[in-house]
Amino acid sequence: MKAVIVCTSVSHGNTKRIADVMGQVLEAPVIAPDQVDLAELATCDLVGFGSGIFLGSFHSQLREFVRSLPEERRSKAFVFATSGFPEARFQRFSRPLVRLLEQKGFEVVDTFSCRALDTYLPFKPIGGIRKGRPDAADLEAARSFAERLRARTGATS
Repeated sequence: MKAVIVCTSVSHGNTKRIADVMGQVLEAPVIAPDQVDLAELATCDLVGFGSGIFLGSFHSQLREFVRSLPEERRSKAFVFATSGFPEARFQRFSRPLVRLLEQKGFEVVDTFSCRALDTYLPFKPIGGIRKGRPDAADLEAARSFAERLRARTGATS
């Protein structure tokens, strides 16, 4: 199986840490949206898309990259995020990106999120919330997620 992880990680490197763990399991490089070779992307069996969550949404760079993709039949995909707060049941932050990926022809097979240091404006004076996250348990959860994903998508390492 050929896989790649497209990741935008700008604030504290939290999302990149999660992506790197998943990348090790999936034997997939972790690249920024502006580094993606579209011809190479088309040859992948599995593509991960992830970023931190900003005001309830994935980073604009990742969203714009996905919007720029032509609509065509594509491979399987997964979505992942780090955020100071969990997804609300009534307004899941992963849902708009999943829908957009499906419109672009991807089959989104799963999503993952974990807590991470958040220093958005109201939390900045106190040094942020979720200090120390992602922690070892979060990284292990990301590893387990990638292992389950690998098993479900028929990948072998």
